[in-house]
Amino acid sequence: MRIEGKHLSYCTNIHPGESWKETFENLKKYIPNIKSSLSPEQDFGIGLRLSNEASLVLQRPEELKIFKTWLKDQKAYVFTMNGFPYGGFHGQVVKDKVHAPDWTTKERRDYTIRLFEILADLLPDKMEGGISTSPLSYRFWFSNQQELDRAITLSTTHLVQVVAKLIEIKQKTGKVLHLDIEPEPDGILENTAEMLSFFKDWLIPMGSRDLMDSLQMSQEDAESAIKEHIRLCYDVCHFALVYEKPAEVFQAMEAAGIKIGKIQISAALKLSIPDSSEEREVILKTLEPFAESTYLHQVIGRNSEGQLESYRDLDQALQQLEETEQEEWRIHFHVPVFLSDYGQVASTQSDILEVLEYLKSKNVTNHLEVETYTWDVLPKGMNIDIQSSIIRELSWVSDNMKK
Repeated sequence: MRIEGKHLSYCTNIHPGESWKETFENLKKYIPNIKSSLSPEQDFGIGLRLSNEASLVLQRPEELKIFKTWLKDQKAYVFTMNGFPYGGFHGQVVKDKVHAPDWTTKERRDYTIRLFEILADLLPDKMEGGISTSPLSYRFWFSNQQELDRAITLSTTHLVQVVAKLIEIKQKTGKVLHLDIEPEPDGILENTAEMLSFFKDWLIPMGSRDLMDSLQMSQEDAESAIKEHIRLCYDVCHFALVYEKPAEVFQAMEAAGIKIGKIQISAALKLSIPDSSEEREVILKTLEPFAESTYLHQVIGRNSEGQLESYRDLDQALQQLEETEQEEWRIHFHVPVFLSDYGQVASTQSDILEVLEYLKSKNVTNHLEVETYTWDVLPKGMNIDIQSSIIRELSWVSDNMKK
């Protein structure tokens, strides 16, 4: 739906199912009722998540035709996609495998190009489309700087090949499509400084040379094309985890000429570490149910001097809770965005409010997508039915955009 001139939806990675049949059944089950509740008079935008398996089916002309007809009948449209999880995302151990295959592989490149070909067909005319993707890879898969540099080099090569495809799509259809890189703790790219460095030291110099050679572009046109088709996906939860302020991130990107392709509206857990052992024991018991086995729940701690320390997963952090000298923890667990307090712990909801306030004066992007995908692994008492949850989250965002 459109709110204050922006497309607002939710990411359908909330729904389990990897096949196109399962994905389409979920869309048919939920979208009409959600649209009826939130957007009865105007078209409803969808943030579509397709696994690799589903994309192989939906790319077939006959399947695309059926889906496009359904979208038209429902007065719905697809404007953004989530291309981060390639394979299974529910009901199994995901953890660091969410990055696999990573951008060092042709499989990731080919999957992403396939998604763009589908999006180009689905996207309404005179509308930009974007696909979010992983921050190149998971940094702990590489044992030294040499291996890491090789991974960045291969990833850059494959990203630029996607740019070449997007240039071709724009020439054929007039549609501007962009790949939105989503920094995440323990990804190769996890914060503003690393994103800026990647553009400056890798993507622009390497990519410009490749495009100049393959497409006979000038250096200026090659750099412009890269910045048009590769953008930042600002996941509010992820940047809150690394203690970065929204306005500072947006301003740094603007100064570097890097566009924001999409904002994923999400919240992390946060808590102040109490001094007493008794209070820490209460915190431990509160957090233990969040240390579930499906997703990575990285923890970033901050001490009194502002220094950060990270843990790869919540269970590792909990082992250090009794002795830690850190004052605050932030935990990568996408909790409902409409709540700011969970008793002993809180959320980073205030970062979302800062983002929405910033958007009132700065048109950073017009793609907004709520991404709370953890409903089936939330502790008891926090989980309500999916449809009511989606409606409540989108209503909360919409109300705060209009204030």
